[in-house]
Amino acid sequence: MVTPKCPLGDLSFKQNRDGSISFRNNFYNENFNSSIGPRKEALKKFVVPSEIERFEQDHEIKILDVCFGVGYNSACLIEAMNIQSIKVHIWGLEIDRRPVDIVANNLEFINSWSNDVQQIYKSIKRESKWSNSKGSGKILWGDAREEIKKIQKDIYFDLIFLDPFSPTKCPMLWSEEFIKRLTMRLVKGGRLITYSTAAAIRASLRRSGMEIRSIKPIREERKSWSTGTIAISPKNNLQIKNHSKSWKKLNMMEEDHLLSKAAIPYRDPSGTATSVEILKRRQQEQMKSQLKSSKEWKQRWREALPSFND
Repeated sequence: MVTPKCPLGDLSFKQNRDGSISFRNNFYNENFNSSIGPRKEALKKFVVPSEIERFEQDHEIKILDVCFGVGYNSACLIEAMNIQSIKVHIWGLEIDRRPVDIVANNLEFINSWSNDVQQIYKSIKRESKWSNSKGSGKILWGDAREEIKKIQKDIYFDLIFLDPFSPTKCPMLWSEEFIKRLTMRLVKGGRLITYSTAAAIRASLRRSGMEIRSIKPIREERKSWSTGTIAISPKNNLQIKNHSKSWKKLNMMEEDHLLSKAAIPYRDPSGTATSVEILKRRQQEQMKSQLKSSKEWKQRWREALPSFND
């Protein structure tokens, strides 16, 4: 099934190997999720690294879900929060209403969730918001660069999920300026979590004052050195641990990646640039740079690590 043509790109309905439902955007030419399936991806790349067990039972967690999409990241987190009996308040940023509208009418999809999550999907489709005894949520529809400005300035987030299409396809939401705007909205000790391992994104996060960690590879995915990035807003005089069950400190190869041309950021000073403009600006900056190329970085680590997979 393909949805009607739209300026945001045609959506192809996708049944994943785990039976879950997702989409492919034919404008960006990318799937919404990896081949392991959206639920497992949401849990492994976003929920588990959130380490919600660290929150007090009476804590009310505030979350920003950038590129809400089908809603798997937030839905899986809500299910986990229900087990922990922790209230959650979610702000979602999303430009495309179609995915939620489609899945909210799909009985197979809706019935795969708890009753709480089922009602949340129905409420989002109807009112773009939800509220119950366990929390609340609101979706802001439009360009995330503009919609984030509508969230009250005194609201700071415990967790930010950054899950747009890849940086080369949607650089507007990976620019150094947008990343800085996001990290400024974290509480002390708050975490920004993303699937991206791109040097440009990690370097921008570090320049924003974040401590960065590498999410350990997911067994079901192809052999890789990392499956995502966690950026932690430092607490005064408190050392951030280097390792956990789901993440680790960047290794020498990853640190060296941040010293290559690949680490040159995506720039969007006006907050209104198109993807073509942002990519062209970065390409020009890379051409002028004296940093080692990505090719040189890859070659060095292929020789040092025979099992290196870029």
